[in-house]
Amino acid sequence: MNLNSVSLVNYKNFESQVFDFDAKINCFVGANGIGKTNALDAIYHLAFGKSYFNPIAVQNINHNAEFFVVDGNFTKNERSEKIIVSLKRGQKKVIKRNGKAYEKFSEHIGFIPLVIISPADRDLIIEGSDTRRKFIDSVISQSDKSYLTELISYNKVLAQRNALLKYFALNNTFNADTLAIYNEQLHTFGSEIFKKRDAFLQTFIPIFKARYEAISQSKEVIDLKYKSDLFNGNLNELLDTNLNKDKALQYTSVGTHKDDMIFLIDGFPIKKFGSQGQQKSFLIALKLAQFDFTKQQSGVSPILLLDDIFDKLDENRVAQIISLVDDDHFGQIFISDTHADRTETIVKQIHQSYKLFKL
Repeated sequence: MNLNSVSLVNYKNFESQVFDFDAKINCFVGANGIGKTNALDAIYHLAFGKSYFNPIAVQNINHNAEFFVVDGNFTKNERSEKIIVSLKRGQKKVIKRNGKAYEKFSEHIGFIPLVIISPADRDLIIEGSDTRRKFIDSVISQSDKSYLTELISYNKVLAQRNALLKYFALNNTFNADTLAIYNEQLHTFGSEIFKKRDAFLQTFIPIFKARYEAISQSKEVIDLKYKSDLFNGNLNELLDTNLNKDKALQYTSVGTHKDDMIFLIDGFPIKKFGSQGQQKSFLIALKLAQFDFTKQQSGVSPILLLDDIFDKLDENRVAQIISLVDDDHFGQIFISDTHADRTETIVKQIHQSYKLFKL
């Protein structure tokens, strides 16, 4: 999987810009606020149809413009693929592959395998369970189309059940038969989601631990545990047991929408007991494990985006990461950094061709 070139029109701070890329390593360097991360985000946009950093689509349009276009030329399995993502104010976003627009954006997910490592990943540690669930869902969805369909269906039924609980409370009424229909649907979709998340994490956790061991040179013991209500029984039974609680709260208090991943270091939560360097190494290992898993599932080396990852890491850990990516296992890599000299020194240690873009 290779990205040969990208053309940006009115995308964030870029009014008009074309980049032609090296097949192995590409570095965006320059001062803060110059657009390095925006260049990486444009590449992410081509793979996922959305920004990694700003979920409000219209805010990715340059302030002085009415639309943006991100146009990428890829080579996948020796075939040329042209992906265009465009958005006009007041209209729906359009994603095209080789000139043909997708009817559903979900059809595009997984077509361009890509992994990003960024300081924004710290949200996985400090934010709520929602962020960690999105991570699991994003990784599984890239290789399992039916999972994404089940997830969309589950969330739709969940919203309907929550609306019904609010209706009951507002109108001081209750209808067990209507609720039972939603419970059954949640049980059907939720059981599949739980099964797939559990199977995914059983495969993923050993890969992740091996990655962390390589970065930290086995100095700490880390763990990742899957937490789900469905370990305590089937969802239909759990919904019945928690009915009075749900009626009082006016929303569904149990289910796969409450799942979480628990991050541990030496048996304690990494959020409270991990240093900045340990947390950063944990997240890098998590994302490199995502890379390994995605490659294993798709048979294609994902594009790897490294956004400002050399910051706050000691030289030893930087050296470990570089030795990990100096390997044919990795395909094309994109790096952003504020220090051009530091980047060039690091990149020269990787025995691959590279291009430096000074923004």
